[in-house]
Amino acid sequence: MNAREPAMVPVSRSARLRQMLVSNELEFLMEAHNGLSARIAREAGFKAIWGSGLSISAQFGVRDNNEASWTQVVDNLEFMADASDLPILLDGDTGYGNFNNVRRLVRKLEQRGIAGVCIEDKQFPKTNSFIKGEAQPLADMDEFCGKIKAGKDSQTDENFSIVARVEALIAGWGMDEALKRAEAYRLAGADAILIHSKLSKSDEILTFAREWAGRGPLVIVPTKYYSTPTDVFRKAGISVVIWANHLVRASASAMQAVAKTIHDTETLVDVEDRIASVNEIFRLQDADEYAEAEDRYLSTSRGAGSAIVLAASRGSGLDAVTEDKPKVMLPVAGKPLLRWLVDAFKKEQVNDITVVGGYRADAIDTAGIKLVRNERYAQTNELASLACAADALKNDTVIAYGDLVFRSYILRDLVESEADFSVVIDSSPATENRSVRDFAWCNSADDRGLFGNKVLLSRVSSDVGTGGTPGEAPHGRWIGLMNVRGAGREKLAKKLAQLQTRADFDTLDMPALLNALIEDGEKIEVQYVHGHWRGVNDLEDFRSAGDFAQGVYTPAGEGAEGNA
Repeated sequence: MNAREPAMVPVSRSARLRQMLVSNELEFLMEAHNGLSARIAREAGFKAIWGSGLSISAQFGVRDNNEASWTQVVDNLEFMADASDLPILLDGDTGYGNFNNVRRLVRKLEQRGIAGVCIEDKQFPKTNSFIKGEAQPLADMDEFCGKIKAGKDSQTDENFSIVARVEALIAGWGMDEALKRAEAYRLAGADAILIHSKLSKSDEILTFAREWAGRGPLVIVPTKYYSTPTDVFRKAGISVVIWANHLVRASASAMQAVAKTIHDTETLVDVEDRIASVNEIFRLQDADEYAEAEDRYLSTSRGAGSAIVLAASRGSGLDAVTEDKPKVMLPVAGKPLLRWLVDAFKKEQVNDITVVGGYRADAIDTAGIKLVRNERYAQTNELASLACAADALKNDTVIAYGDLVFRSYILRDLVESEADFSVVIDSSPATENRSVRDFAWCNSADDRGLFGNKVLLSRVSSDVGTGGTPGEAPHGRWIGLMNVRGAGREKLAKKLAQLQTRADFDTLDMPALLNALIEDGEKIEVQYVHGHWRGVNDLEDFRSAGDFAQGVYTPAGEGAEGNA
């Protein structure tokens, strides 16, 4: 910047709101009621916020009848202002009392960086206009003009705005009264007029706008006449449209649905994948700085690191649908298998993802992944593919088959394991995923009532008769998910290199690696699950995976996963 050029002075919030009120373009305010919703409104692209009295009261759990004190409302606004740099226009009800209350309110709002306040010409304490509005008495017009003058005289910020809300149409006093009051409020110093209506059509609002004839900025709240095209408001000369209560209403319906589901099912499994992740809440709380500090000051902080996806095969039972694509690109519920995996990894902050392709590797979508190729995929098995990605073992690493879909908690619990080696074993009856034959024997069965007891893997085999003690049934099936962390990475890389010297290396699969580690005395911890996943090895699996991904389950007793 040239030394002679003046520094850019940031435009204050109050100045930005004033610019919106007097703009020649139609502007929009989005309701918010706390810091989180204020940040969401900002991220959606809105330029300013409506601090709705109804919504703020609702999030406190009280009625919109001045049951929340004005100091409680102002304290809440401070969180909203801190969470978002947007201008906030407070729905200040009647001003919380007489002219003196309005003076004090304006001073306190300015102290907290609030850009303006809207006050309505009803009597204190107020009741929401949509609750028997026609029976609610209006304030004396001269007295209300005194409130406006008192507020304007009290402000120290020249851009702080006072919007006067006219309730005459709601109260049934007619158009002439509404226009008379609006003109009186304008002359008293109001920076804009908010004309309110509870009719389902915008006729009386448009009539008012026509009669008002641009004497000053005009604000509307089309909560009831929401079907009116927005262009109608533009042509009518409206200055600002307020979307007045829709974030709190949206959150209420979502919370009701989730609470009912959790109550009825007594589990979180059916809701976790359709609500915001905890990490998304952290992001909305602006936790990035804390995460950076955690990396700086907590030497033990770590992420899950990397993932290796083994996806070289075509799939022996899927020839009919894999002529032009590998199995990993088959669409499951409208999304390729690989994308289900990548999205699951990203959700757990596993961002360095290596996919080992083979058959039709040219058709693999490489967005968000690193693709390596097993050029000898037709002559080799899984360990040869893993060896192609050995360089990815520099960080804590999840190794996964490429044909999996699963509930998010399975991966979350796996990457949170502190063990050098850990695997996911499904203890449910083999009525689902019938084609998966990596049977697992462990040192203890899945006693689902005892948590915190470490279970270790004893052996994995595709032959039920050779895995454990003669006559001992397997304790479950390995689903194709393994986590390697810490010292385990070097141990696994060393064992993989040793196995590569064997003449039969090309035939070895992942269970062979697990068994070799166990024979060396390594402890592989078991994370038991009871369903909640699908592997795709044949056409029946392909259909089942689609149903699973869409949340369709078979009836209990017929192969259902249940909520266990």
